[in-house]
Amino acid sequence: MQQQNHQNIETGIVPPQLNHGGHEMFDVHEVLAGSINTMNTYTMLSEHVQDPELRDILQRQKQFMADEYNITLESFKTGQDPSKRTQSYKMKQGNDFTYGMKPSQPTKPIQTAAEICDQSISLNMLNSVKSGAVMRTTAALETTNPVVRRVLADSLPNCIEMAYEISIYQNKNGFYQVPQLTQQDMQQMQNGYATAPVQPQNSGNLPH
Repeated sequence: MQQQNHQNIETGIVPPQLNHGGHEMFDVHEVLAGSINTMNTYTMLSEHVQDPELRDILQRQKQFMADEYNITLESFKTGQDPSKRTQSYKMKQGNDFTYGMKPSQPTKPIQTAAEICDQSISLNMLNSVKSGAVMRTTAALETTNPVVRRVLADSLPNCIEMAYEISIYQNKNGFYQVPQLTQQDMQQMQNGYATAPVQPQNSGNLPH
């Protein structure tokens, strides 16, 4: 093994399945393990879901996660293009949020499994998806294999879309309230930045 590694350093020739750096190996391992944990979480929570809409979200997201996990795993094992292209997750609902805070009961940890409800289920789903987004970002920034890096980068918008879908569901059902600044404060912050000057691009002609 030491002789093979020495030859790789000397020649620069690395088999595709070994075209991974050390940091990449550890970080992609975290992504794959995290994906399994998220799917396991969805499976454990599924039997407690009451709302058909939340059950539909959970099932669609879990199925998409399984497909994306397989694509990531294949590219990680082979170091080459997977047999199936990465897909884009599409949510069903609109993107309208209700802004403002209403009085509500303080949140506290549940004491028994009987207290598991759609609110706690959707929160667990959201936290799992957000965690996956962070791990994929870290892994993509450490990845040397161009195919694995692209697969990880392509999966980030899907994590964001899933988290957005869950947060919209929570907001619609009063589980997630969104505070909002006054119109004056928002406009002041929006107007606190000016457009950066951009120099026109030359047509490629060098100065004489």
